[in-house]
Amino acid sequence: MMKILLVDDSKFLRLAMERALVRAGYQVCPAADGEAALEIAREKSPDLILLDMLLPKMSGQDVLKALKSDPATAAIPVVALTGLSQVNAGRLLGDGAFAFLEKANLHLDQGGDLLLRAVGDIVKKIVQKRSQKDGVSSSN
Repeated sequence: MMKILLVDDSKFLRLAMERALVRAGYQVCPAADGEAALEIAREKSPDLILLDMLLPKMSGQDVLKALKSDPATAAIPVVALTGLSQVNAGRLLGDGAFAFLEKANLHLDQGGDLLLRAVGDIVKKIVQKRSQKDGVSSSN
């Protein structure tokens, strides 16, 4: 079972996303702020982190940088969740985000189907990337 750290300060959005992910078979560890996200990431070693960019205590971008600079969490794929425009996608990807999802495009008020499709696509990419990496390392 894939373990996902879900970081969002909006209780409504966090619960909506958590319910959808759990129903789809994911194990979810929720966090409401950046400091808790770092602590949980180190403690639980999730397979994927869904990280809101506008968080209390520590911004999502600062959390992303901290995750990527810590050897214990650097390899965990991070998907940036934001209500901000696509303009920020390049900067977030440059900071180490694996992917970028705009909250508005997920239509969470209408259910979690779009979120689950997006996460499913991301999980497939993660698995493919790991398989390629394992294949390359085992052939050397």
